[in-house]
This record gives sequence, structure tokens and C-alpha cells, in this order.
Amino acid sequence: MSLQNEPITHTGGYAKTAYRADDIPEQSYAPQNEMLRGRILETRLPWGSYLHINPTTHQYSESWFREYEYMGSDYHGHTMINEKRWSKRVDENIGILYRLIRFIFVIYSHGFSFIRAGGGKGGGWLFAGIAAVGTPLFVFAADVWIQGFIPLATVSAFCGVATLLLQLWEKHELKFYKGNRNWSDDYAFCRYTGMVKSSRGDFPFYEFDAYVEMRVGTQGSQFHSFNLIHRYPHRSPDPFTKNPLEFSFFADGSIAQLYAIWDMLQRYMDVSQPLPDVPELEPFRHLDPTTKAYDEAGKRGRPATYWRDLYANSSAEELKALREAHRTEVDSAAWGGRPDLMELSVPNYRETRKGEPEDVNDFGRFSWKAGKFVDRPEAAPPSGHVADHQNNDDTAR
Repeated sequence: MSLQNEPITHTGGYAKTAYRADDIPEQSYAPQNEMLRGRILETRLPWGSYLHINPTTHQYSESWFREYEYMGSDYHGHTMINEKRWSKRVDENIGILYRLIRFIFVIYSHGFSFIRAGGGKGGGWLFAGIAAVGTPLFVFAADVWIQGFIPLATVSAFCGVATLLLQLWEKHELKFYKGNRNWSDDYAFCRYTGMVKSSRGDFPFYEFDAYVEMRVGTQGSQFHSFNLIHRYPHRSPDPFTKNPLEFSFFADGSIAQLYAIWDMLQRYMDVSQPLPDVPELEPFRHLDPTTKAYDEAGKRGRPATYWRDLYANSSAEELKALREAHRTEVDSAAWGGRPDLMELSVPNYRETRKGEPEDVNDFGRFSWKAGKFVDRPEAAPPSGHVADHQNNDDTAR
């Protein structure tokens, strides 16, 4: 049953409704969700059975340290994830006109610049190239030959200004971020309460299921995404489409990376586990009761400022090497063949969807491949306290 109306009482810093993998309550039968028909949901990811491996995009973030240094003491409130909530929406205190101007600015600076955000060649080269190809025709048709170069000069100037604006954006975007982007506490995954907050109501974390979905791009390309969908759509319908409440999380790379984001999200919400050991959460580890006790007992095996020091003292090339090594580690982990703890709490859970790719890693590397699906092993009740069996997220490198 939904716990959204149950009163919150705190025990050891957490609410009574806080999520624990070793204490998932019994729930009602999972209904057939008609709104999911037609979607290519390749597999449903298992609850519990943590591998304690984080996705590469979080383990070795490319932007974390720059944001952390700039924001300083304000980092807690302006970062997407802290020790209490993992936000999924930004609340901006700005007007409609400002939003419109910013939208036009971003389209212009990012779409017509000679460089791309983050490096590489941008769309400006395409437009300038088209103008250059047509220049001989313009010269031939012009009364004065120099007039034929006006279109090329105009396009070049237009794209040049876009390039300058993009460079200014990349240099000063953190000022905009800090001043206007406030991650919402009202649309988030809340560790302290175990609830998922949204405009449709607040729902227990364990009422959601994680899926790997295969999607087809506009040019026929295939890619996979990670989606968390509310199991009981009649409790969280969209007022217009009637679709159930759904969230997406980004993880760059193979299907194994999507398994890793689910592993990390579960551990983030599970108060029997310390916070995942990733850079963006390191400044808040001492604020979370379970994590503080874990670290004070010496179980983390790292200095309190491990990630801060690593980013401060490592070159871009060194961080890139660590990032690629971690990507290999994620892709080679044994993600398949694990039982699903939710089978013990939802009566018909195993019948609704029990298969997974026989080889998760192989399936992830070849998204177009129709791999063989096999049944998961049956789940058994967890023995002992989950946190007692935890390993470090990674060994210190």
C-alpha cells in the first residue's frame, strides 16, 4: 500500500518510512500496465543484490570539481544531489521573457558556433561551407566581383559572433547556474524519508520499477535508456495522458552503465547503506547518520577529502585514464544472474516480467543484437543486515 499519507516519525535521523532493502513491506498485486504496451522495455532490473559499483558518469564526473570550487559553501543547495535528496527538476525564479531570451541565446550560440560546447567543430562550419560553395556563383552573378563574397562574409560573421558567445557562456555559465538554478526539494528522491516526491503526490521508493528501454532515433539508430516507472499507475496517473509517474536517469555508455545507475540509486535511498562513494556526495558524507558511522568506523578506507584531493591534484589526462579504466570495470562486472528481492514483497512480481539478457555485457555492447533472454534465479529472504556486508564502492586508485 502507498505510504504517502502515513505520518513521519524519526528514528536515528531517518523517517519511519525510510527505505531499507532488508525491510521491504508487503504490497498489493502489480496490475497490468496498459500504458506500457508498445514500448520496448528490454528488461526489468533487479532490486537488491548490490554490486556496489557506480556509473562512470558519477564516479568520474567531468564537471564536478569546477562546480564545487566555484560554489564553495553554497554547493549543498545548488547541486542536484546531496545527502537528503536527489532532485529531478530545477525551480528557477525567473520570468517567461527571460526564459525565451535564454532559449534563443542557447540555440544561436550552440547551433551556429564554429566550436561545440566541450570541444570539437560546431555547426558554423557547415553553414560557412555551404556559403563558400555558393560563392563562385555569387561572384559570377554580381555586378562587382567583391559583392559575391558578401554572403560568405555575412555567414562567417554571424557564426563568429555565435562562437564568441559560446565561449563566454562556457566561461561564465556557473554564475548563471548559481544565481538561477535551484534544485527542487519537491520533485526528488528523498533518502531520509524513503519517498519519491512529485507534483502527483509522494510515493514510496519501493513502488517503482527500473527498466532498460530500447528506443529508436530519428534516423533509425537504436539506443537504450534507464527509466523508473511507478508500478501502480492508477495511483499516479498523468491528468491528461493517464501515463504512470516516470523518471529517467542519464548514464553514458553500455547497458551495464544503466545497471550501475540503478545500483547507485538503490544504495542512495537505502539507509542501511552509506551514501555511494562518488565525488558529488563526498562533501555531505558527515551529514548522513549511516555514512558518518560507516566512515568513523574506518570502513570507507579513504581520506575524508579523497575525491577533492584527487581532482585538485590530477591532470585532465590522468582523470581521463581513470575514467576509462572505471568504464571497463563497469562493463565487465557480473550484472546478470542476480535474484530480485521485490519478488518477496509483490505476490505476482515474478510473473509480470522475470527475464533478462543471458549476457548483459554482450547485449549492452551490441544494442541491435537480439540476445537470448533467461529467467532470473528465485529470490530468498536477505540474511543479516545489508550494511554489515558492504564493500567499498571501488578500491582507492
